[in-house]
Amino acid sequence: MTGRLISIVLPVHNQADHIGGVVAEYGQALSQIGTDSEIVLVPNACRDDSEAVCHALAGEQAAIRVVPSVRGGWGLAVRLGLAAARGEILCYTNSARTGPEDLLQLLHYANTHPEAVIKANRKIRDHWILRLGSPLYNMECRALFDLSNWDINGTPKVFPRRFTKLLGLTRDDDLVDLEFNVICRREGYPMVEVPTFSRRRHGGRSTTTMLSAVKMYWGAYRLSRDMR
Repeated sequence: MTGRLISIVLPVHNQADHIGGVVAEYGQALSQIGTDSEIVLVPNACRDDSEAVCHALAGEQAAIRVVPSVRGGWGLAVRLGLAAARGEILCYTNSARTGPEDLLQLLHYANTHPEAVIKANRKIRDHWILRLGSPLYNMECRALFDLSNWDINGTPKVFPRRFTKLLGLTRDDDLVDLEFNVICRREGYPMVEVPTFSRRRHGGRSTTTMLSAVKMYWGAYRLSRDMR
């Protein structure tokens, strides 16, 4: 990975109280990689001071850039961040629940598997809805799209820029991760899933509810029809 710029895309939503600490920890982790890196912060539809905090961080460090999004949406934030990223190695992750050790581990895997997509396979989920709903969602997606991987939404996701089809994501919502996996399957991009066991959450609470889980199940089914 030496000599290749790494771009880390971090969607930010109402995280003013802890995003500075997250970025500092990621910066320390990235310093161990031995190559240049940038962090692309994407504050989206924030109702707190997250965007101002992100701009302050960018003012302090040249390796941090900010791409604000007025509209909300996990998928939209991911897409805007990837479009603005300059690196040859691209990564996006959930900044609320990804520890620096997990980010560093997946980047090391990307270094040893430069021809593959590297993604997390989360083994621990705290909330009972996630412990029950996530396996069901993953099984549904595997069946609908003939996927072999086990954690559809697991992040970090790391991939080389030359996998250009992954830069053509279209979803603005939480289904962007499923679309990511489907593209990998369709294009024959090799994928390595790395188990992660961290229980740490930087701040806030999970937005997953029973209603949002049902919407994901239905959304996966509709996406399967649309992509036929």
